[in-house]
Amino acid sequence: MRFIYAIFILLLALITSAQCQQTAKDWFNKGKALDDQGNYADAIKAYDEAIRIDPKDSTAWTAKGVVLSGLGKYDEAIKCYNESIQLNPKDAYAWYNKGYTLRLLHKWIEAIECYNETIRLNPKNAYAWYNKGYALMLLGRTKEANAAFAEAKSWQYR
Repeated sequence: MRFIYAIFILLLALITSAQCQQTAKDWFNKGKALDDQGNYADAIKAYDEAIRIDPKDSTAWTAKGVVLSGLGKYDEAIKCYNESIQLNPKDAYAWYNKGYTLRLLHKWIEAIECYNETIRLNPKNAYAWYNKGYALMLLGRTKEANAAFAEAKSWQYR
């Protein structure tokens, strides 16, 4: 009887354990919810757990970068974006956020390169066009900046 009881407890523990295991997507969603609530430290921990489970999840890398950038941890954010871009070079969102973070660091040329890649992947991204124009303006490249601003305006309400 003890043997049957022990097997029952073992099976119950295995079933419960399997049901309680969270996937990378679960952790990503938890991170997103925590980020939306302004709980950035715990959001980063959740994204880290998603990345631990699935290190090739470029979306989790980008989301972590966005939170880090918002906290002013720009170098760490750029490392996250680089990882995301390495995993998925066609992710316009990662390129855009890397450019924006580089812009915050006043690395205008590098930011423009990221915006150019964003625009190559998604020519309708008004934010990328605007921020490219902003960086060009700060470099004194007014004619190019105005052209970028015009593109941003043309895609703004579409």
